[in-house]
Amino acid sequence: MPTLEATADDAAMIILTEADLGPYVTHAPTRDWLTGPGLPPEIDLLTFAALRTDGLRTVADVTAAPDLLDRALRDRLVIGGLIAADGATSESILLDGTTGEISTTYFFQDRPDLMDELPLAPSLEILLRFAAVTEELATLRGRFAQYATDRGPQAVVAASRALLSLFEEDTDGEVPPYWRMAALIRPLSLIAGPGTHSGLTLDLPLRLLDEEFGAGEIVRFEDVDFPAALTHEPTRRFLREVGLPEDGTWFTLDTDVPLPTLAEYEPADLGTAIELPENADRLIDLGYLLEDTCLVVDGTTGEVLCWSTPDAALRPLNADLSTLAYTLWLIHREKALDSRHGLTEAYEQLADTLTRTLAALDPTACAPTPRTPTDDGLRYWPQAFEDQAGGGLYP
Repeated sequence: MPTLEATADDAAMIILTEADLGPYVTHAPTRDWLTGPGLPPEIDLLTFAALRTDGLRTVADVTAAPDLLDRALRDRLVIGGLIAADGATSESILLDGTTGEISTTYFFQDRPDLMDELPLAPSLEILLRFAAVTEELATLRGRFAQYATDRGPQAVVAASRALLSLFEEDTDGEVPPYWRMAALIRPLSLIAGPGTHSGLTLDLPLRLLDEEFGAGEIVRFEDVDFPAALTHEPTRRFLREVGLPEDGTWFTLDTDVPLPTLAEYEPADLGTAIELPENADRLIDLGYLLEDTCLVVDGTTGEVLCWSTPDAALRPLNADLSTLAYTLWLIHREKALDSRHGLTEAYEQLADTLTRTLAALDPTACAPTPRTPTDDGLRYWPQAFEDQAGGGLYP
C-alpha cells in the first residue's frame, strides 16, 4: 500500500513518495509532479481517487488474463479515470512511466486482447491544464467569461478556435481526440442565449434551423393546425414562426394536420390494452422518435415529453420546443463536424461530450430525476448518443 501525503480532507492533493513510485515511474518530470504538486482526487472531468487506496498498479495487475494483453499495454500504470456526464467513471486513465504520456483504455476483463489505448495528453501537467481550461468554458469563467452574455454563431466559432488553439500549443498540433471534440462540440452550447424574447428556455438565432437543415426542410404551422388543447402561447408562436425540421435524424415530424392529442388516437394506433396518461387530452403529438415512441408537447406548459407505448411510460424529453430544436441542431452539427474530423473514431467519448453539451442548455434532457408518475429516469437523448450499434452519430 502506498504512503500518501494527504489529509482526510477529500480536497487534498494526492501526493506520492519516491518509494511509492519505485521502479514504475522512471520519467523524471513525472516523478517530480507526483511527488510535488500531486493530483486532485477529482475534478470536473477526471478522477484519481483510486490512487488513495490502490496506489500505482499496472494494467497487467488488474487484468484477469494479462498474457492476452497487447505488450505495450501491460506496463501502463492505471492512475485514474474519465468521469462521464452521469458521474460514473467511463475509461481508465493510463500513465506511461517511461515517457510520462497519458492515454485511456476500456477494460475488457473477458477479452483483454481487444483492449486498446487512445492518447489523452503528453504529460500530467498538460492533462490537468486541458481539463481546467475545458471547465472554464463549461462554467463560462476565466478566459471564457465573456460568453456568459456573448452568444450566437460568431461566439461558437471564436470559443472553439480559442480552445483548440490552447490545446494545439501543448501538443504540436496533434490534439488527442477527447480534447479535439471538446473544442469542436462543447462551444456549440453558446449558439443560443436565455429565452428573454421567446418566452421559452432559449432564444435561438434567427433562421438557425433553416440554415442548418435547409429552408425547404423546415415545417411551420398555422393556428388552424393547433388543437384547442394547445394553449401555451410561446409554443404556438414557436411552431408558427420558427418551426421544426421534418426529418431530424432521430425525430420525424408528423405533418398531418390538425395535430392530434394522445387522447384522440384510435385504439389501433396505441393498442386497446395500453392505459394512456391522465393528461392525454392535453398532450399534442408532434411526431415520433422511434416506431413505438411518440414525441408530444404539453399544450398547457410547453414541456416536451416522449410517450413509449411498449411500457406505457411518459418521460421528459426536453424542457420545451426551443431546447428540442437546439438538440436537433446539435446532432446535425455533430454529423457535419464528424465528416471532417472523424470524431466517431472515439465514439464513447463523443457520446459523452454531446450529453454534456446538451445538458449545458437543457438539464431536463439529461437529468434522471423522475418528473412524471411513470418516469423511471431513462433519458432518450443520452441513450441515443451512446447507442453505437444503432450508429446514430455517424455521418
